[in-house]
Amino acid sequence: MSPLLWIRSQSPGVNTVFACFLSAAGMLAFTHTVSAATLCVNHSGNNGCYSSISAAVSAASAGDVINVKKGTYKEQVTITKSLSLIANDSSETTIDAKGLANGIFINGMGAAPQIGVSNVLVKGFTVRNANFEGILIANASDVTILENEVTQNNRSLDIASAACPGAPAFETNEGEDCGEGIHLMGAYNATIVRNEVAWNSGGILISDETGSSRDNLITENRVHDNQYDCGITLASHGPAVSVIPGAMLPYGVVRNTVSNNSSYRNGTQVPGAGAGIGIFAPFPGTTAAANVVIGNDVRDNGLPGITMHNHAYAPAPAPPVNLDDNMIVGNFLSGNAADTADAATGGTTGINVYSVAPIHGTLIVQNRFEDEQFDIVFKAPTGELSAHLNNFSQGIGVDNMGSGQVNATENWWNCRSGPGSGNCAGVSGPNVVTVPWASSPFGSSHDDENDHH
Repeated sequence: MSPLLWIRSQSPGVNTVFACFLSAAGMLAFTHTVSAATLCVNHSGNNGCYSSISAAVSAASAGDVINVKKGTYKEQVTITKSLSLIANDSSETTIDAKGLANGIFINGMGAAPQIGVSNVLVKGFTVRNANFEGILIANASDVTILENEVTQNNRSLDIASAACPGAPAFETNEGEDCGEGIHLMGAYNATIVRNEVAWNSGGILISDETGSSRDNLITENRVHDNQYDCGITLASHGPAVSVIPGAMLPYGVVRNTVSNNSSYRNGTQVPGAGAGIGIFAPFPGTTAAANVVIGNDVRDNGLPGITMHNHAYAPAPAPPVNLDDNMIVGNFLSGNAADTADAATGGTTGINVYSVAPIHGTLIVQNRFEDEQFDIVFKAPTGELSAHLNNFSQGIGVDNMGSGQVNATENWWNCRSGPGSGNCAGVSGPNVVTVPWASSPFGSSHDDENDHH
């Protein structure tokens, strides 16, 4: 059986990957109706163009295209209708939101918690200096954010107090990062592709304050040097009840795909500030489930490269925690830091899965580790983590710090002799099954499915 078929047979949820990629292809191929108009923006407002992007957006009808000439536009652009906003010269077209909340706000919250705006494309801008997010997407679907540079936002962040004065009431848990560079909230079927997201407090955030965020694709982005939070975060937060009366948990961050991104040097300014990629369901009623993290390059971040956390749990009748059925597949992890506080690991760590609630269905497959003291760390009171076909380094391949189970068969332990012998990677903790193990690295020319111990 091929590795891909094996993965799919173990968890039907892997079909999410293919569904998301198909959705992305559809969005990137999005075309407007025959009746759509094309508007233009330049600083002088001549030749029939508007002098500001906001004026063109206000004048546009649903489905229109707005072409923006090069220059620096000092404004916040709020989009509440279907349209395409395209920079003609991506290297010299800037939205400078100094002193303003956001650079671009795709706002469908008039219909919250339903989807209020759809079919929006933003392509080719530099977005900088916003007090909060560079690009905020709220209660929107089929949004594509393509080939933008989002940098030096979150200007209102008060590092000393870890607070964000003036942040809007609907952002219930962004005090420590002011919403990060790009933020999807209550978003469905959005694609964030080939952007550079750097030097914000945090990089890309998917959360659920105003509704569930599901079936989004984060792919081929460079996310780096966001020094106070994670590079890419999938986090379930409390609902914005002050804005949406009667809002109920859980909304959920589910079935999102994070693929083929580079995430490096994030969360390094404050100890324990941020992972390369984080999945969080922090307290009762939160859901971060059935997400796929695949094919990413994750290096030198301030927490473990890929980090999953739950920190609070109470039995029924409290609402449940759902941190289940996430898949971590085919990533490269190197040089990331240890985890801290209650989720502390014994040293530098590639992947850390920590929960005080039961956790099930987590699958860690075909990942490659270098320069980590601990490759995979798992701590949960019950449940099982499955780790297969991974190439471990020379430290501890699997550390089970809780009483849950780890099925760690068919891994390469850095030598043919299996875990714990010679220079092989080792095992720490109870309830780890390692036999049979692979006798050559996954993906090598020496792979032979019958050559195991």
